[in-house]
Amino acid sequence: MLTITYILAHWRLPFRKLSAMHHYLACPILIAILFGLGAVTTSPPLNAQELFIGDAGNNTIQEFNGSSGAYRGTFVTTGAAGLTGPAGMIYTNGELVVVNQNVNLPLSGEIFRFDGKTGLFLGKLVSASDVNAPYAPRGIVRGGPDNVFYVADVGSDCSSQGDIKLYNDAGAFLGNLNRSRFTGGFFPRGLVFGPDGLLYVSVFGCPYTESPNTLVGYVLRFNPTTKAFVDVFASNQTVPDLHRPEGLVFDKEGNLWVTGFRATTSDNDKVLKLNGKTGALLDELVLSTPPAPRAYAQAILFGPGDRLYIPITGGDATTAGELRRCNVKTKVCDIAAPAGNPLQSPFYLIFKNSNPATLSYGDGN
Repeated sequence: MLTITYILAHWRLPFRKLSAMHHYLACPILIAILFGLGAVTTSPPLNAQELFIGDAGNNTIQEFNGSSGAYRGTFVTTGAAGLTGPAGMIYTNGELVVVNQNVNLPLSGEIFRFDGKTGLFLGKLVSASDVNAPYAPRGIVRGGPDNVFYVADVGSDCSSQGDIKLYNDAGAFLGNLNRSRFTGGFFPRGLVFGPDGLLYVSVFGCPYTESPNTLVGYVLRFNPTTKAFVDVFASNQTVPDLHRPEGLVFDKEGNLWVTGFRATTSDNDKVLKLNGKTGALLDELVLSTPPAPRAYAQAILFGPGDRLYIPITGGDATTAGELRRCNVKTKVCDIAAPAGNPLQSPFYLIFKNSNPATLSYGDGN
């Protein structure tokens, strides 16, 4: 039986403060280090290969050269404009747009805007004081027929589920996606637009209770034009290893890659490859196998050379702090930088040339 202690020790959750004030607790320390990227056949412009990684350990955004892996320094300084718990990020219209979780503060979440060249704070797209600010935001994308921002809000407790919130480019709240036809618990984490134009959302069972809710996992689809729920694309019933999914991204063949966490102490942590049309399991990229120490990931992203970039966490000094670059066809992963340096607790990552809707690399934006 999983316990709350186990849950909080193995992935980040929004947690309800025992008062009338809102609260967001970050557990545990998530450490990932960027490593060098190999040569690609066609080299995009240098600035297209810039990689930004949010570090919740010191509330910064760090910058790396996506081609060489060279560390370029701090792009957004510690706690700039109140940045406390950076989560989902996208690069759009020359700006780095960052979800701010307001970890351990009696505030709702926010969305910050930074200059994409200098890292200068430009303002808040959505402020914690806004009536319709996301309570506990995670992933963010921008797209759909009106090119709006979609933000996954996990929710506050089991009786107050989450939503996918929509905002325009001025930060005005446009409403929530209609999840009324989905009968399961709705606690969304990651989201991405698929090749079919639908919005894919990773969802898990209530994070505030013990098993079996903690083993529940879904990938749901929504129609961005009608705002309506379409269907359950995959779940832990159809893909048994789909537990507590978060990061999800499509490859160039149209297959969906999504993170999956272990179900028991004898299970392994992995990234799942799903058929992009049927949701059926095609393959698994195992990150750690017991009795070896855990090495798991939450946010994933495709980058140069069609490699999948996987930040590794888990608390073990020999692996925590890696960012693995994996060939998804051979499942061979490179590690070009050692663990534990220089990031403390990285979570989400984005290339300057990642499409803000599909998160695919090299499409321009």
